[in-house]
Amino acid sequence: MADNNKVKIWIQLAAAENPIALSINRDEEENYRKAEELVNTLWKKWMARFGGKSEDVLGRVAFQFARLYLEAYGENREVNEFLTDLDHQLDALLGDDE
Repeated sequence: MADNNKVKIWIQLAAAENPIALSINRDEEENYRKAEELVNTLWKKWMARFGGKSEDVLGRVAFQFARLYLEAYGENREVNEFLTDLDHQLDALLGDDE
């Protein structure tokens, strides 16, 4: 039985010869399209700025997004730890220790 929530899309990254076919949940398509746009926008900007081989510039783009991902992941982890500590402190103040 086919999953009616799935949709097949194609994304085109940089100057890649072939688009990438993906089967995704319909409600995730906007994020995939935004990611495609962000990658292509940065790639075009850096191709104009740095020139060189498309693959090298795309490698720089991939590195930049990986770095930003790790930075956001670390910040989210710190926020989660803070909220967990705050939850424990509030429980202690309210006498809800378990």
